[in-house]
Amino acid sequence: MTPQRVAVVGAGSWGTALAAHLAACGHAVELWAYEPEVAAGVNKERENSVFLPGVHLPAGIHASADLAQALAGATVALFVTPSHVARPTLRAARAHLPAGAPVLVATKGLETDTLETMAEVFAGELGATGRHELAFVSGPSFAREVAAGLPTAVTVASRDAATARTAQELLSSGSLRAYTTDDVVGVEIGGALKNVVAIAAGIGDGLGLGHNARSALITRGLAEMARLGIALGARPATFAGLAGLGDLVLTCTGDLSRNRSLGMALAAGRTLQEIQAATRTVAEGVRTTQAAVRLAARAGVEMPIAAQVHRVLFEGASPRAALHELMTRSLKDESA
Repeated sequence: MTPQRVAVVGAGSWGTALAAHLAACGHAVELWAYEPEVAAGVNKERENSVFLPGVHLPAGIHASADLAQALAGATVALFVTPSHVARPTLRAARAHLPAGAPVLVATKGLETDTLETMAEVFAGELGATGRHELAFVSGPSFAREVAAGLPTAVTVASRDAATARTAQELLSSGSLRAYTTDDVVGVEIGGALKNVVAIAAGIGDGLGLGHNARSALITRGLAEMARLGIALGARPATFAGLAGLGDLVLTCTGDLSRNRSLGMALAAGRTLQEIQAATRTVAEGVRTTQAAVRLAARAGVEMPIAAQVHRVLFEGASPRAALHELMTRSLKDESA
C-alpha cells in the first residue's frame, strides 16, 4: 500500500516491535514513549534497551515522549499501551488524533474497573465523534520474533470492512500475514483470556506436571474462553482461529511468554509482589484474571481455571492446592 505516517502509541516490547515492522515495510513511524529515556534511546542508539534490548531499530522510526507531537500528521494511529492505562492514554491523545485517521488497537486485556474489553473502551471514548474507525489486532505474535522478521500471522477485527482491509494491508508483508474478521468480541476475549490460561500453564510447567497436563489445560482453557466469549456474543469459530487457539498455544508453551514465566515463578514459591517488583514489563494476565472472574460471574459462566489462577494470585492459595481443586471438581460431560 501507499506509505503511511503511523503513530504508534506505546513503546513497550510489542509497540516497539510493531514500530520496527511498520518501518521495515516502508512506513514513517512516530513512536510515543511514556518514558523520555526510552524515546531518547530509540533516537540516539536505535534501540529500546528497556523493553526490547538487543534489537536494532530501523531509521524510519522517530520516538517522542510528547503525545501531541507523535500524533501530528498521522494517517493511522496504533495504540499498544498496557490495558490498565489504555483509557487515560486515549483521553490524553483524543484531542490530537487527526480527523479521519483509523485507530488500530493492539492492546490485549480487560479493564479491571469496568470489565470492558479494549474495543468497548475505545468505542466508548471515540465512538460518539464518528471521526475514527476502529480495528483490533490480535493473534500469536511474540514481539521479539516480529521485530526479527520471523514469519507471523495475526488477525485484524473490525466491524467496518474497509477499515479491516486498511489495517490488513498496512500490517502485511513478506514476514507477517494479517487476516480479517468482523467478530470483534471473539478476538478481544480470546486475546485477553489466553493470558490467564498461560499463567496456569506456567504453574503446571513449574510444578513439573508434564505434557499431558499442559495439553489438557490448553484444551480446557480454550473451552472456558469460548464459553465466556459466546455468552458475550462472539462466534464459536473464532476460538479455533489465530486469536483463540493460535494465541493460546503460543502463550502457554513459548519461552518468551511473560504470563507463562510468571506462572513458573509462582510455582517456584515466589510471590506475585516479588515477581512484579523485579521487572518493568507487564504480564497482562494478572489484571485480566481479576476482571475475567468478575465478568464470568456477571455472565453466569463457569471458568474454573481462571478461578484457581485468581486464588493463587490474590487469595493466598498454593499452586498445588489450586491444582487439587481443579482435579477433584465434580465430574462432567466434556461439552458442559
